[in-house]
Amino acid sequence: MKIYTKTGDSGKTSLVEGTRISKSELRIEAYGTVDELNAFLGLLADHDVSKKRYQFLKDIQDQLFVIGANLASDPSKRAERVPPVETENILALEKSMDEMDAEMPELRHFVLPGGHVAVSLAHVCRTVCRRAERAVVRLAENDEVPDLVCTYLNRLSDYFFVLSRKMCQELGVEEVKWIPKKS
Repeated sequence: MKIYTKTGDSGKTSLVEGTRISKSELRIEAYGTVDELNAFLGLLADHDVSKKRYQFLKDIQDQLFVIGANLASDPSKRAERVPPVETENILALEKSMDEMDAEMPELRHFVLPGGHVAVSLAHVCRTVCRRAERAVVRLAENDEVPDLVCTYLNRLSDYFFVLSRKMCQELGVEEVKWIPKKS
């Protein structure tokens, strides 16, 4: 099977149900950014420090695919085969954050990305997640978006921040503190 179809050469693409829309539409930007996040998350999961939480990160990747499928669907024709975003996935993120927080010192400063490549990558995931969330919010202002998509992305960006701190702890590297210069 050839991967190229040439059907997108004119700047249009198809949603899950076959509806053709411009590649510049908010819907495409939203699920494209979720896809970008998923790619960065795959890279993060491949780091040694992520081995013990690999399955959890894979579950997040699966959930991002669910979100992408929801966003890639025409709301007026949403297929029943597209799974919904479930509250239990948001609760799993919260539980994981609570467990990591319980093992770390209280946050008393702003932190900058850095200290280790994997930590910086967790921050890349956080910022791409925030961009995806903004794209979904813009889409939701103009079109239907499943209720829990924004909630999940909001919680997920928080998760990546907590994960970056936990990775610093596990790697034995100091968090890069932001200390503003005094004038």
